[in-house]
Amino acid sequence: MSTHATSPTEARTHTLRRRIRWIVAGTIAYNVVEAVVAITAGSIASSGALIAFGLDSTIEVLSAAAVAWQFTRRDPERWEKPTLRVIALAFFALAVYVTATSLVTLVAGVEAEHSPLGILITALSVVIMPFLSWAERRAGRELGSATAVADSKQTLICTYLSAAVLLGLTVNSLWGWWWADAIAGLVIAVFAVREGIEAWRGDACATSVGMLLEDEDDDHDHRHQQ
Repeated sequence: MSTHATSPTEARTHTLRRRIRWIVAGTIAYNVVEAVVAITAGSIASSGALIAFGLDSTIEVLSAAAVAWQFTRRDPERWEKPTLRVIALAFFALAVYVTATSLVTLVAGVEAEHSPLGILITALSVVIMPFLSWAERRAGRELGSATAVADSKQTLICTYLSAAVLLGLTVNSLWGWWWADAIAGLVIAVFAVREGIEAWRGDACATSVGMLLEDEDDDHDHRHQQ
């Protein structure tokens, strides 16, 4: 099947790049608020999971900012690889921190207090973040941007983490199962490492960028042959 039908036009490419910039800007704004609220709530309730969740939000801001910076360049594809590396490092940092925090919680038997504010912010994240991830992934795939797709996966990982922390906070509040969010955090860390490896290798969108550029060259050659 020909790839020309799936290659975005110049006008569509411009629209998709602008859309990604707006999605990323929204993601950054929400995560800044999320980080402040989560870290504050975590400090009040002595919740390592909430504090880790807030710090994770700062990593998401770093990833989104890297994509935003890339799409302000005149030639975004040129910066594809270094931006993917930044996103990969963000994944690895997330995995290391969540693993360390979860292990400390399990070993020390740290019990967090009930946190209504923490439950509220994580519940909101479970609703908002999947939408942002889906919108960016859809635009990124159509555009052929590995970095946008990788960043959308980063957002999705943060959604899983939000759900894990929400579950842990709720279960702890209802039944006193303080270890629940720590166990869930370790599972999330495994997924974060996997996504980090894919982003580092440039597998987040396979060779879509190369295919896009090849399609443009083929279109150029085709016009000359007509």
